[in-house]
Amino acid sequence: MAKEPEVRGRPFWKMTGSGNDFVFLDGRISGVSVLETPQQIAALCSRNSGVGADGVVVIEPHATEQFSIRYFNRDGSRGELCGNASLCSSELAVRLGMASPVGFRFSTDVGVISGRMVGGLPEIDLQSAAGLREDAGIGLEAGETRMGFVNTGVPHLVVLVGDADGVDLMRRGGELRHHASLAAGANVNFVSSRPDGLWRMRTYERGVEGETLACGTGSAATGILLEAWGLAKPPITIRTTSGRDVMVGVAHRDGAAWPSLRGEGRLVFAGELIDLG
Repeated sequence: MAKEPEVRGRPFWKMTGSGNDFVFLDGRISGVSVLETPQQIAALCSRNSGVGADGVVVIEPHATEQFSIRYFNRDGSRGELCGNASLCSSELAVRLGMASPVGFRFSTDVGVISGRMVGGLPEIDLQSAAGLREDAGIGLEAGETRMGFVNTGVPHLVVLVGDADGVDLMRRGGELRHHASLAAGANVNFVSSRPDGLWRMRTYERGVEGETLACGTGSAATGILLEAWGLAKPPITIRTTSGRDVMVGVAHRDGAAWPSLRGEGRLVFAGELIDLG
């Protein structure tokens, strides 16, 4: 890969939302577009030769909102939205003085999201969910009891199982992610109840093509389906693979479900890019 002079010395932040981790780039500095190619995104996200992340986020000022974000999956593809990246961007924007902790709005590829800090954690209100189907119309395997579909900015299948930890996620998640009935594919979330009243969720994520430690839009989708199935009432606490919890709220207006997310948006370290190879 040819080295670009704009790469050297460019600052970045590494953030995590319940183990779903991201490289953040400062769009206030000119020339950031040189890092928005699939090759550079993949290089940044490489766990062995780059910074290491599930995705890359560019954060910058916006003409009408406090800030905007662009999200890229680890494979370099543009992502419509990422819930945990949005939680992280909220934390970072407040730290950078781009947003007030008491309330802010920011632009994403799927529309404007509002947020605030609550109890030291970022909380965001997603756009209304679309395409809710309590039955996705896909055949179930042994151990699966229900499967629904909803788009929470990203298309999601939610599969109710007896034990999410026992699912062969790479095999079954990979199959469902590419199911012929899903024009754009989908993230696949396997969820099971816990004795303590929480819900355990594991996600096979598009663009990563494997399991991520957490998924914000997947948590929102899971909360919406659990409520629709009559199995839980919001707020619903989702225990992620990292062991951290994401709280899902669901409001109903205009005949649609409007999910909210509250969870970790932690700044791990700040650095400077030298050589992506």
